[in-house]
Amino acid sequence: MTARFRVAFSGDFRTADGGFAYPMIDLSPLMADPRIEIGHVAPVEGRMRADDLAEYDALVLLAPRFDRASIPGNGRLALVARLGVGYDTVDVPALTEAGIALVTTPDGVRRPVAVSVVTFLLALSQHLLLKDRLTRGGPTGWAQRSRFMGIGLVGRTFGQLGIGNIGAEVIRLLAPFGMRLIAHDPFVDPAAAAALGVTLVDEETLFRESDFLSVCAPRSPVTHHFVDARRLALMKPTAFLINTARGPIVDEAALIAALRAGRLAGAGLDVFETAPSPADNPLFSMENVIVSPHALCWTDQCFAGNGAVDVAACLAVMRGEVPGGLLNREVADHPAFRERLARCARLFPAAAGG
Repeated sequence: MTARFRVAFSGDFRTADGGFAYPMIDLSPLMADPRIEIGHVAPVEGRMRADDLAEYDALVLLAPRFDRASIPGNGRLALVARLGVGYDTVDVPALTEAGIALVTTPDGVRRPVAVSVVTFLLALSQHLLLKDRLTRGGPTGWAQRSRFMGIGLVGRTFGQLGIGNIGAEVIRLLAPFGMRLIAHDPFVDPAAAAALGVTLVDEETLFRESDFLSVCAPRSPVTHHFVDARRLALMKPTAFLINTARGPIVDEAALIAALRAGRLAGAGLDVFETAPSPADNPLFSMENVIVSPHALCWTDQCFAGNGAVDVAACLAVMRGEVPGGLLNREVADHPAFRERLARCARLFPAAAGG
């Protein structure tokens, strides 16, 4: 029997009629190789199951959870490739212990998510959705347009919580806007921040002085509810909060309370504490809040770029190579992972030789 390198895509890559949901992802490098077999594996109650993945070498994962119970016991699975940069739905320590590589796609999301932040900034400062509704109201709506004067950006302060991969790209995009750029990130080299044209400040200064405050930090025990009632109370009543990172970084109840009390001018939110957020979320009835279902950055280019990284990772593993974009870097020296790479190189010698 001819050996096959088997690649599973999580079930949310498939449409209801069985087609591939994201045709902008180029699967031809996989499909052109007769030694590669592609399958779709549906999660059960939102989680990937070990038994369903036992005969696969690689998994390309979108939204479902992957935890310790998702790891097959037969030792074949070598790679989990996330379509995106977030990995809070993946048990990284469990993968590392099992010698399974986790790949993410920071290069694919850097520009699309940064553009999402700028989209919120422009829409909030111009009261875009309010003006859209006024216009649709005909002459009565038009007569109210002076009530919703936009906010000029030149000289205003844009604050960034986190200037890593995406946060730094936001700062680059904002360079021509004439804004004062500040950031709080204890892990960033001050020289690198200065090269970006952003001033590093302490967290209290960030919250006090920002006219627009953007959250671009990863979710962790440290960042959980980092944007809480105490820090929100430091913000100007004319300020706006933008969150495109992870919902639980912001204490949603505290944000709702601040908006209701008029202690904030508004918010742009692509993420929420619960996903999907229920339809009765009070944020959804506030006209000074713009929301998106954790998909504002979803563009053809975003998915094409992310997909290309994951496809390349699958091909690298098939060749017996450590893939690029490796998140759990220590797995590269794990004996089980090295054995899986050696197995692939042995089974697919033509690929291993280039």
